[in-house]
Amino acid sequence: MFKTDIKYRDIWKIAYPIILGSIAQNLLNITDTAFLGRVGEVELGAGAIGGIYYFAIIMLGWGFGIGTQIIVARRNGEEDFTSIGKTIDHGLYFLVPLAVLLFGFMRFFSHDMLGMIVESQEVGNATRSYIDYRVFGLFFAYINFLFRAFYVGLGKTRVITYSTTLLAVINGILDYGLIFGNFGLPKMGIAGAALASVIAEASALIFFIVYTRFVFPTKPYQLFRFNHFDKQLYTRIIKVSLPMMGQNFLSLATWMVFFILVEKMGERELAISNIVRSFYFVLMMPMWGFASATNTLVSFLIGAKRENEVLSLVYKVMVLCLSGVGFMVLFGSIFPHIAVRIYTNDLSLVEATLPVVYIVNVAALMLSANFIFFNAVSGTGKTNVSFLLEVVTLTIYLSYIWYTIMVYQGSISLVWTSEWVYAGLLGSLSFLYLKSGKWRGSEV
Repeated sequence: MFKTDIKYRDIWKIAYPIILGSIAQNLLNITDTAFLGRVGEVELGAGAIGGIYYFAIIMLGWGFGIGTQIIVARRNGEEDFTSIGKTIDHGLYFLVPLAVLLFGFMRFFSHDMLGMIVESQEVGNATRSYIDYRVFGLFFAYINFLFRAFYVGLGKTRVITYSTTLLAVINGILDYGLIFGNFGLPKMGIAGAALASVIAEASALIFFIVYTRFVFPTKPYQLFRFNHFDKQLYTRIIKVSLPMMGQNFLSLATWMVFFILVEKMGERELAISNIVRSFYFVLMMPMWGFASATNTLVSFLIGAKRENEVLSLVYKVMVLCLSGVGFMVLFGSIFPHIAVRIYTNDLSLVEATLPVVYIVNVAALMLSANFIFFNAVSGTGKTNVSFLLEVVTLTIYLSYIWYTIMVYQGSISLVWTSEWVYAGLLGSLSFLYLKSGKWRGSEV
């Protein structure tokens, strides 16, 4: 293994704007959860199921964006800049029709699907109200993912901070107005939370368009020229991105199944899990930035014919990621009551949530290291392998959850130890693949 000359500060330069954007996004998630928690436990649970259902669909576009990002980073390492613009153009050829198709699916089939999988009629009705508005954000989110792929693939991530912060601020203000009927806006409850998110996503897209058109120098990349359709390039993008789409969809769909199974335990357990989910994502805020940096830098190194430096880079990123998540976990361990009280003023719910908080503190530390190994696998361009690793891990993870809830009938604390299973297995499989060296010489 060769030591990489990519320094810690170089990794940080790519990761920290994404981390700041993640902070803004998670502040938004906290706001959503906290506001809905003050409307009622039914709305809190419905927000969890509706949000995860929407994001399971959204993750198809997110996965395509990650695949595109890997290709952009590879072309950047090869210094083939004009191909970067063509890659983004052809990404639009795929994402826009996909968004139209999925919009139709969600509009016509969501009500029936939710009726079959949600036992509580109140939770089901509230979830449908949420989805009826939230589905319109699909178009804006998918195009935003493509802009993100362009900038993160180039390592120019500062714009991600700006766009995500704008999204979070607008969403937070509109949440307060539309959920509770403030600022002269209608009182819409959970539907207001969904509408606020749609408007915020549209605002982020407008920002990306303006920034790209008037601020960022796009000329070297020949961005949005749409000169001619290149079938070979289109096929290559789909080949790299399709496993990422499946991987991310399955990951969020599994979360959806998790919450459906938890809902069968009762509305209290569902409310606890929604709080813990939001808290867990806060703990992992640094991880998302370092994971994206890993994808980009691994692909860049291979494109620059420096694949011997990949493992050295991965270890450096892992040290930074563990440090960042460790700081978040330290706060969550010392002040758990304060953290949970952000989400609810129901003292009995706070006390019931605390044992699960300690479990996800450990899970966050485990995942912070192991997720870097996993993202290094996809960064090599071997996205079919990362998809296979995810399928194996999720199958065992979901089996553990099903057995714990449906057979053993364990507590909600025991159910959440499934995150330990996921993190440990995913990291072990990814590490073994990286050490095998079978990814060397991969092309995208």
